[in-house]
Amino acid sequence: MDLILLEKIKHLGDLGDVVKVKPGYGRNFLLPNGKALPATTANKEVFEARKAELVKKAADSVNAAKIRAGKLEGVTVTVRALASEEGKLYGSVGPGDIERAAKAQKIDLDKSEINFTAGPIRHTGEFKVVARLHSEVEVEVTIKVEQEKA
Repeated sequence: MDLILLEKIKHLGDLGDVVKVKPGYGRNFLLPNGKALPATTANKEVFEARKAELVKKAADSVNAAKIRAGKLEGVTVTVRALASEEGKLYGSVGPGDIERAAKAQKIDLDKSEINFTAGPIRHTGEFKVVARLHSEVEVEVTIKVEQEKA
């Protein structure tokens, strides 16, 4: 399936690129979310007419993500979880737990933006995770996992 990308998508292409993707990915994700158009002659003309508007919109979203990244730079999110005496958690800390703790601390962070490089957190201590705010903007956030007082 050939599609025209309406925004930059990591590992796929940039704004305006005509890419070949599997039909399910295009039909179930890219097209419904407004990230692409079918690569027909009529849609190519529509894209060329809207190109300046789409480029401005993409630049605005990158700038907004950079502003958020500046606010998140050096932030520490404290998560409390049940743990044994040795510091091993009963369960794990995932993106949803981090999102809830960040909201409680009035930090703007969504669970879909959190990217674990080494899997979920299973011990108390401090860990670094990457928050991908935009396909071009990433920021490192410190997660501090503390033992919850029973």
